[in-house]
Parts: sequence; C-alpha cells; structure tokens
Amino acid sequence: MSTHIDPDQHDGTSDATPGGYEKQRRPGEAIFALFMLLASLGLLWSAYGIAGFSSLSSPGAIPMATTAVMVIAAATVLIQTVKRPRVPGETFVKNILPGVVVLFVALLVCYGALLEPLGFLPTSAIFLVIAFKVLWRRNWLVTLGVAAFSLLLIWLIFRIVFTVLIPEGVVPEAEIIQFFRNLLSGGAA
Repeated sequence: MSTHIDPDQHDGTSDATPGGYEKQRRPGEAIFALFMLLASLGLLWSAYGIAGFSSLSSPGAIPMATTAVMVIAAATVLIQTVKRPRVPGETFVKNILPGVVVLFVALLVCYGALLEPLGFLPTSAIFLVIAFKVLWRRNWLVTLGVAAFSLLLIWLIFRIVFTVLIPEGVVPEAEIIQFFRNLLSGGAA
C-alpha cells in the first residue's frame, strides 16, 4: 500500500514544526488569531464579573490578571499574523480543512448523537464501515470483514475483559452474553 503525496502540497512532511512558515500566513490563521482574542476578551469579562476591580486580594484578581495576559498575547499574535503575507497557492479548504476532515468531524458528531439511541454495536459498526471505506478504499467484502473483526475485538476487550458498561441500544447484549455463558457452562439456553 503506497502513500499518496500530492506533488502540489509540499513533500508530505509537517510544516507545523517551528520554522515551517516563519514569514508567511496560512489560510485561516488570521481568523483563528481573531477568535483567540475574542475568547480571551470573553474570559476577561467573565473574570471581571467575579469581583470587579475591588482590590488586589479579591477572588477575581488572579483570573483577571491571567486573562489580561491572554488578551495581550492574543492581540500581539493577531497583529503579527495580519502583517504577514499569505502563502501563495494555498486555500483553506484544500490545505487546512480538507473534505475528509470535515467528513470525520460530521461522523464523530453523528456517532455521539446515535450512541445512546442505537447503542454501541450498531453505531460503531456504521462508523467503522464508513471510516474504512473512505480511508482504506478497499472492496466492500474486505471493508465489512475488517470492520466486523475490529468491532468484535473492541467489544470483547471493553465489554468482556474490562467489563465497561457501554450503551446497549437496540442490540440485547446482556441476553447474548448470558446465552453464551449458559452455553459454555452446559446450562439450558
């Protein structure tokens, strides 16, 4: 299995290491820096709400000092980021947040939403099948086989070995486990 490296997108190594793009701004950096400044201002306002500027020993003094430093740092980062020229040829959708990342964020949100009503087994099966099909790009038989084996292994480790309580949902796990216990102990099913 070969790794696909897009020739237009560097050499496949991370540019997030120090010195990756020292003098340039990547798509989304300025918006992220602005978000950090706004979040810091929100936290400063919240810290001010604890006790205001009543005294240096008030309960809100340390939170206000900390968040004030956050505001200064975030403002500094925003100013420095906006001054830098953009990296030529890069777009937010292609280089920073590609479709596969958006897909997996959506899959994880759906997984969290469906875990309680459907249960662990069907929700995880759906997630694994989609994940393997998208990332591995094998035929359906291999995808379903690997997903089923992975799910069985995960379920055995967490449910049987570590006895972690997982959402049952529509699959009657307790009855299935009891059936196999009875079968193995020679009891009636």
